[in-house]
Amino acid sequence: MFRFVHTADIHLDSPLRSLALRDAKLAEFIGNATRRAFVRIIDLCLEEQADALLIAGDLYDGEQTSMKTARFLAEQLRRLHVTGIRAFIVRGNHDAMSKITKELVLPDSVKVFTGRAEAVEIDRALGGAPVVIHGLSFAQPHAPESLLGRYKPAIDEAVNIGMLHTSLGGAPGHDLYSPCTIADLTATGFRYWALGHVHKRSIVEGACAIVMPGMPQGRDINEAGPKSATVVTIDDDRSVHIENRTTSIAQFERVLVDATGIEDWRELVSAVSRALERKRTGVVSDHLVARVRIEGTTPLAWRIRRDTDLLKAEADDRASVIGACWVEKLEIVCRSAEQREEPSEDPLFELHRVIEENILASDAFQNELVGMAEEIRAQLPPESRDAFGVDEVSFREALTRLARDGAESVMARLEPTGESG
Repeated sequence: MFRFVHTADIHLDSPLRSLALRDAKLAEFIGNATRRAFVRIIDLCLEEQADALLIAGDLYDGEQTSMKTARFLAEQLRRLHVTGIRAFIVRGNHDAMSKITKELVLPDSVKVFTGRAEAVEIDRALGGAPVVIHGLSFAQPHAPESLLGRYKPAIDEAVNIGMLHTSLGGAPGHDLYSPCTIADLTATGFRYWALGHVHKRSIVEGACAIVMPGMPQGRDINEAGPKSATVVTIDDDRSVHIENRTTSIAQFERVLVDATGIEDWRELVSAVSRALERKRTGVVSDHLVARVRIEGTTPLAWRIRRDTDLLKAEADDRASVIGACWVEKLEIVCRSAEQREEPSEDPLFELHRVIEENILASDAFQNELVGMAEEIRAQLPPESRDAFGVDEVSFREALTRLARDGAESVMARLEPTGESG
């Protein structure tokens, strides 16, 4: 039997710029959660008495300069070294940009594959089938062509395990990197392919098991849900058993609050609290990080938009009472229950009509909006670019929604209100 833990896309020290702008404390917590998730992976190797740890790329997040990260990584891998557990690492596109990749001194039991394909045989107990780990790193952050042709052929009578950082056939939010197909991987004759790069978990079982483990810790709402590592056991009969183990410290989730019919502010806050409690109960990770979406038809709509900061403070307070719960952001998409008539003396109604009919739909405004959005999108990291949509249609729809929501928020701040807390 041969057992190993397969992980990828850890992204140590990810900068979390957009999150930091909204909540520096939460950004620090998520940054530390990424490290804690890696510690949890090391713990998993020890608990499972694994023979090896396979890291299929993007251990770092980019142009890292901190040797503190290097020391942390070396310390954790040394925990495996002293128990005889080997580690195998291929560099991904983010690792290729790291300044500490070449400077890092790791234990002798750690194999970091170079840009030249290698096949490493693992010493086994008498009677066990030979196990060979195949790997290849790429020195540059781009690999537009498949790397499969560079790998050494499968070794006869051995259990061949391949490690590859690849976008496969392409995935939304991920740059093309060493593209290949499931059929290409299967044709190598390897028993298992340990992949990385795409942050969503996927498994193909059969004569060749092909696993994309996903990332061990999400970093924003676009990486929602529990995150994990994969425990793989290859029996002496070469059968493969794949298990998913949760590693995420913090779990991003969307939380829906239906404000339909709610007329009292305190009742609204209670509804937010109940929704957070329900979601927290179902989260398998240690902490919930929630993006709360408030929708529905309510007479509080204008006030919610005007006083979003106050509602966010209320939500934060309720989250702290619940415990292990954070509110990352509020999304306000509710509408007023009142149907306003057109009073000729009401300048706000006229302004709202002009915005709706003359500005939002105008070619000049749309062109300006598209230009700004494309400029912003170009500055985002690849994994965050689908926030504006994954194609032209969804891109336009997202911009229309953002423009209307922005107009409603502006009007809410101009609207007089006699409501009290």
